[in-house]
Amino acid sequence: MTTDDRRELRSFGRRRGRKPSPRQADLLRDDLPRFGFDVAEFSDGGTAWLEIGFGGGEHLLWQARNNPGVRILGCEPYEDGVIKVLSAVTDGALENVRIHMGDVRDVLRQLPQASLDRAFILFPDPWPKRKHRKRRLVNPALLDLLAHALKPGAELRLATDIGDYARTMLESFRDEARFLWQAESPEDWRVRPDDWPGTRYEAKAEDAGRRRYYFRFVKI
Repeated sequence: MTTDDRRELRSFGRRRGRKPSPRQADLLRDDLPRFGFDVAEFSDGGTAWLEIGFGGGEHLLWQARNNPGVRILGCEPYEDGVIKVLSAVTDGALENVRIHMGDVRDVLRQLPQASLDRAFILFPDPWPKRKHRKRRLVNPALLDLLAHALKPGAELRLATDIGDYARTMLESFRDEARFLWQAESPEDWRVRPDDWPGTRYEAKAEDAGRRRYYFRFVKI
């Protein structure tokens, strides 16, 4: 581990909720290794997408079902979310899903250059307190890792319901020449595209009356 790795702040909170049931424990023991991340699977030039922090898995599972020819890797540190997706993957025989239970940065450092065709960061933990904002996931250091892993022409999709986070997201790209923001009018960041399904976190934001922001960037 390098000095920089040791200094890296976690961008997520707790990893576990309630104690898993026997069936859930079986999923973690038997099926997580079977559907786990294997860097060799992302080295063959095939179409691959990455979702960072998939939460309850609504978006990841929708994309997997509607894009069976795409290998989709989801990274999520929270055990309950991983169990929920593992259950859906095994019940629905979704062979194109791979799961890493942990920090996405560990995966991004292993992925070959230009191995991803698309990446998603949807409603990440906002860390609203000023003293915690340094923990926000979207920052220049993460963009550097993504720029290495994304193919030229690949798309990076971001979403948040926190106005201040939307601003800092865009600030992270201000001096980043490797990404081009795909926005020509306010509708491009106010309206979610048809192939971008909603999540439970987005529904909560809508119920609370918070504006949602949808950003799309293309890797140059």
